[in-house]
Formats: sequence, structure tokens, C-alpha cells
Amino acid sequence: MTTTATTDKPKAPMPAGRVLILLDGSRLSLAALEAAGEIASARNADVLGIFVEETNLLRAAGYGFAREVGGSSGLARPLEAAALEARMQALAEQARRSLQQTMARRGLAQTLKLCRGRVAEEVLNLMQPEDLVVLGRVGWSGIPGTRLGSTARVLLRQAPGDVLLWAEPRPRRQNRVVVLLNHDQGANHRAVRVGAELARRSNQPLSVLIHTRPEDDQSVAEDILTYLQREGIAARVKRIPVASAGAAVRVLQEEGATQLVVSRTSNLFTDQGAEALLSELNLPITVTP
Repeated sequence: MTTTATTDKPKAPMPAGRVLILLDGSRLSLAALEAAGEIASARNADVLGIFVEETNLLRAAGYGFAREVGGSSGLARPLEAAALEARMQALAEQARRSLQQTMARRGLAQTLKLCRGRVAEEVLNLMQPEDLVVLGRVGWSGIPGTRLGSTARVLLRQAPGDVLLWAEPRPRRQNRVVVLLNHDQGANHRAVRVGAELARRSNQPLSVLIHTRPEDDQSVAEDILTYLQREGIAARVKRIPVASAGAAVRVLQEEGATQLVVSRTSNLFTDQGAEALLSELNLPITVTP
């Protein structure tokens, strides 16, 4: 079943939380910084930049056998503690400048928090339930497009607020924000609210896909459509069969998805191939609690 709505109603208030941006000096984190700036500007939200000196990496530099491999040369060289400390300081200063410049262009106040520890733990310690944290799929030590970074995997499963995994979307013939829902109506409400905000901000239509069984209550789709009509969002709501993560990805591609919103409770995250498929989608994905 597919239901569609196009209306023109007053805008709903934006979420009240902060926008947190994880900075590590990688190219993808700088692209994520621009996305965070756009979101913070639309929400008029406070911005907190986070730069974490990874203690495990610093500890590894203390071992004489530790080596690092050049990203472009492929050559192995000793991982020296002094050189690593200097690199961390340079990256932190780069993060400070990039954060200031990006937010100054938008007239936004910002703060940079420098931490030392495990990256995911430091972010979780700083994050509150109404916050959004923005980060690239992988950090400077990872290879974009191959897999999710370890920090992204932890935040997806444990963050108290929304997590935006940023990827630079490829142009598509169709452009829609897609929300993928399941049976947890409490979690679905937040995901739909985030999807509506994204659709409004990007001026794109919205598709809400609901994993259902034949015996499930059909009023859920009607209630969601009523909410979107009230919010003034051009949307369609579709019931789709409960299926694997691979089948869900095919549906997303058919919808022309350029952004995806999915609740952490979705069965997409229980499928064994979910992580690889999230990487293969190569589009911005917002995961809600």
C-alpha cells in the first residue's frame, strides 16, 4: 500500500539539542564538518567540535616494533611517539581552524573540546539525548567506502542521541529522503521527525517505508501520513514486507534515496550483512535511538 501527501503547513520547531562534530583531520571529517554547519545553521544550534587523541595509538608508539604504513607510498616506517604527538598537535590545530572558519561563515558560535582517550567513549561522555553527533564513516586511518570505522560502529549502537554517518552522496536521477521503519512505534516517531526535518531542509520529497506483516495494523501508515501532512511535508508512505538488509537496500535504491534515516531498533541492524550494506549504500545515514 502506498499513500501520498503534498501540503503546505507551518514549519515545526527544530530539535533543541546541540550539534557535535567529530574532527580527526581526515578529508571525510572536513566534509562532515560542512554538513554539521548546515544543520546547526538550520536549527540555530550550539556547535561542539570534538578532537580526541587516541590513547591506544599513542600507547602503540611506545613499542619498538610498531610501524605505520604511508597511505600513498605504501611504505612501512617506525611509529615514533614524538612524531605522533607532534602530528596529533598539528591535527588538533587544523581542527580548531577548520571549525572556526566553517562556523564563522554561518555566524555560529562554536567550541572545540580536546580529549585524550578512546574516541567513542569520549564522545559518549559528552553526548546528551537531544544532541546530534556528525562524523565521517571512517577516520584518517581508514579507507573510505570499504567499511564502517570502529568509532562509527560503537556510536551507532550506544549513542543516546542521533548519529549522522556522513558520506558524500552521488548524484541520482531521483532524490528522496527515505525513512525505514519497523514495529517499534516509540522509536519510529523520532525517526519520522528527523526524516521530516531532513526533507524540509534539503527541499526533497520524503518516503517512509514500513516493514510490516500482513496481520499488522494498517493504521500506523495512516497515522504517519497524517503527521507529515500536518508538518507540510511532501511524502509517500509505503508498507513493504519484512525482509533482509539486502532486500531493504534494493528498495532504497529503487526509491532514489539520497539520505537515509533508520532507527537503531530496526531489523536492518540485526541482519548479519547490515554493516557491509550500510557501507555499500554510500549515502548519509542518520541513526536514531
